[in-house]
Amino acid sequence: MAMFRDRTDAGQALAKKLTQYTDHDNVIVLALPRGGVPVAYEVAKYLHAPLDVMLVRKLGVPYQPELAMGAIASGDVRILNEEVVRSLGISEDEIANVVAREKLELERREHAYRGDRAPLQTKDMTVVVIDDGIATGATMRAAVSALQQQHPAHLVVAAPTSAQDTYNLLRDEVDEVVCIATPEPYIAVGLWYEHFDQTTDDEVRQLLKKANTMPLFN
Repeated sequence: MAMFRDRTDAGQALAKKLTQYTDHDNVIVLALPRGGVPVAYEVAKYLHAPLDVMLVRKLGVPYQPELAMGAIASGDVRILNEEVVRSLGISEDEIANVVAREKLELERREHAYRGDRAPLQTKDMTVVVIDDGIATGATMRAAVSALQQQHPAHLVVAAPTSAQDTYNLLRDEVDEVVCIATPEPYIAVGLWYEHFDQTTDDEVRQLLKKANTMPLFN
């Protein structure tokens, strides 16, 4: 059932769907950490574009953290899945507690991945924002909302796979959505990979450092 060997393989395949953005000096690639970074690294390398992270955190249901009830992103962006919140009876206090906890992790990752380096400027740029797959779309939609506040010239969402409903939803929110496949039933991102080990903070730092020191990216 798997479509890709690993995230590197998926990134190389995704890059071939984005060839129209190769060698343009106004194109930047942003990755949703952590799993999106190895995919986006291969795309950025192929497009000869700079790479950075787009910091987003999923808001998990308090007693079922793997189930997303929304997401937050840099810039005080908060997206809630009102249907999930309403159907599970999640209170505003419970939401606030989860948001506070995830904000701390967002800040930690910001420092861990960038250090003192400023984020890439997206205003008036073509921005390709990438994850390793899109299931509910909560984190990607939070990233999109945050990026739209920065007024890019053209915003592209790209991922190796996406749930069809989420793909359709995102297509109404950005200029372009690029996916290799939208299999149904989608179930989970990891289902479409042979190897889907968790990407570590060290791997993220190494790939960002490599991307920003190789002449290929400049």
